[in-house]
Amino acid sequence: PSDGVLNPVSQQTHSMDTETTENTALNFAAAATTEQKKPPLLRVQLEGHVLLKIAKHSRENAAVHPVVTGSLLGLDVGQVLEITECFPIPIHDAGDDGEDAESYELEMLRCMREINVDNNMVGWYQSSVSGSYQVLEIIDQFISSLESLERCVCLIYDVTSSLTGTYGIKAIRLADSFIEAYREGTLTIEKIKTKNISWEDVFVEIPITVHNSSLAVALMHEIETPLVTTQLDMDRLNMDAAPILEKNLEFLVECIDDLKAEQDKLSMYHLDMRKLHQKIMQWKLARRNENQQRRILGEEPLPEDPPENEFKKPTEPSQLDTLLLANQMHSYASQISAVGAQSIEKLLLFEHLSKQE
Repeated sequence: PSDGVLNPVSQQTHSMDTETTENTALNFAAAATTEQKKPPLLRVQLEGHVLLKIAKHSRENAAVHPVVTGSLLGLDVGQVLEITECFPIPIHDAGDDGEDAESYELEMLRCMREINVDNNMVGWYQSSVSGSYQVLEIIDQFISSLESLERCVCLIYDVTSSLTGTYGIKAIRLADSFIEAYREGTLTIEKIKTKNISWEDVFVEIPITVHNSSLAVALMHEIETPLVTTQLDMDRLNMDAAPILEKNLEFLVECIDDLKAEQDKLSMYHLDMRKLHQKIMQWKLARRNENQQRRILGEEPLPEDPPENEFKKPTEPSQLDTLLLANQMHSYASQISAVGAQSIEKLLLFEHLSKQE
């Protein structure tokens, strides 16, 4: 360079180096963003002893407390959420503010850490009757848990289903589209249409695989009894399904009544909106006639739009209860269908056995 002026070749080289540095920085930023974004959750791996603890806690309290809860501990590994331990949460009175439960949970986590057990919270479990877990409280619990947990699942143990010989446990989470719509405020009809949300888009069921340690598998192999008919095998042939069907039908009828009440609220809202629209039209017509008289008298016309607080708009009811009721009705109908199908299969089996005799 001479007189402080850069050579054109040097200037071009400097520009290329700057561009290369910027591209490298952008590539690193894109790579960091990709690394931070976790892959979708595809499976929940549940330890066998955790399943036994949940079943024991739920069945022992089913007669007095249909819904019991507990905390789930484990590890978040890629697309699999491993649940390795759990502990029940004591049932408190309705007047408690929840501080005792929180202190108990923190103390349990401290004890788990001292004995080298996984103490990472990954969700909670709760028992249910005939799949009746789709309530507003579980939505609030999910939203509250997601503030501190990146991934959160809830294990639902259905005591009624387990008594009929089915698996009786499922893992659920909230759908991403529903979480986004719920955080924006009241779920109105317009918002549901815009987000394209239906009752099937509230909860997402995640497949569960039960895992046992090698020592547990070896122990089960050692204590395995010969293939003989036991009382448990005979209990599976129990055909007394009437109480379960009757209870599910009662729940289904209650849901239909509640859904009818929600539809009445929506119909009342539309009726109030029509009445409000008529009042606004009458007010504008009266103001228009008044302005005609003022123009004749040479006076300034008044605004023809009503003041902001002149008419109170009715509050549109939330459609969240309607979505949850639709989920409950689907669960009860599925339970009735499953129990009915099992009863028919048992009848056909007994009919075939009686013909052979």
